[in-house]
Amino acid sequence: MVNLKVRIGSLELENPVTAASGTFGYGIEFADKLDLRRIGAFFTKGLSLKKRAGNPMPRICETPSGMINSIGLENVGIDAFESEKLPLLKNSGAKVIANFFGETLDEYVLAAKRLDAMDGVHALEMNVSCPNVAKGGIEFGSDPYFLEKLTGEVRKGVGKPLIVKLSPNVADIRPFAIAAENGGADAISAINTLKGMSVNVKTRTPKIKRVFGGLSGPAIKPVAVRMVYECAKIVKIPVIGLGGIASLEDALEFFIAGATAVQVGTMNFVEPGICERLADELAAWCSAEGITDIKSVIGSLKID
Repeated sequence: MVNLKVRIGSLELENPVTAASGTFGYGIEFADKLDLRRIGAFFTKGLSLKKRAGNPMPRICETPSGMINSIGLENVGIDAFESEKLPLLKNSGAKVIANFFGETLDEYVLAAKRLDAMDGVHALEMNVSCPNVAKGGIEFGSDPYFLEKLTGEVRKGVGKPLIVKLSPNVADIRPFAIAAENGGADAISAINTLKGMSVNVKTRTPKIKRVFGGLSGPAIKPVAVRMVYECAKIVKIPVIGLGGIASLEDALEFFIAGATAVQVGTMNFVEPGICERLADELAAWCSAEGITDIKSVIGSLKID
């Protein structure tokens, strides 16, 4: 038997393979593609106090080894999530981690409190790093002082595990990891998408209506692994790694670099059942390698 269980604050996951926010809908959309009980957890689409229509189209384009998106955090809003989405998840056996955001500190605090009070939400992931909105999250995610203040204010109002999702669009991610930890976060997610741009050479126009968007997919994996390693070396709280995971070997890179758990994002669009497959492959790999506990793999990088 292989023990794949990991802890994120007070939340225990059956295995460390999870589905990333923005790529897994509200979980319901994938319920017929895989067994939600067989993955560690899934992170919901980013939720706001009020419904958001998102950015104008076109807002997605493919790029070599990835994609750029500028969805603009379109979502049904917290009220509709509670009344329409969450009831359908309660009997699924899924661990639900609600991703949320706001445009002001007060909105962040109120959204967190609302989600924290919901039966069926197991943890919260605070998005302070989305590059697709003109105000709000990215501002908090680009200044360590404000990030620590925001995390602290949100922490005061919630009892469930609080995860802070960090931006890679900074000169050095380490001060932000420290700020989240000092603010009271139970874990950090690293990383969100990298700010990118793609051009239609025939029309000489941006492929994304708002010009810039978030680059994700295998193209960003080396950057993500590096940032996970940097964060894990400097904080005591768990680091959840994401960015370009498309195979078990990709996930193992993150674990060895120091990630306690991983999130699979863009590849959910390519293979909707990939999280369940990777969880099974991880168990088989550990068994074949004589590893009885995944914790012995986490942070096991050897540097001469």
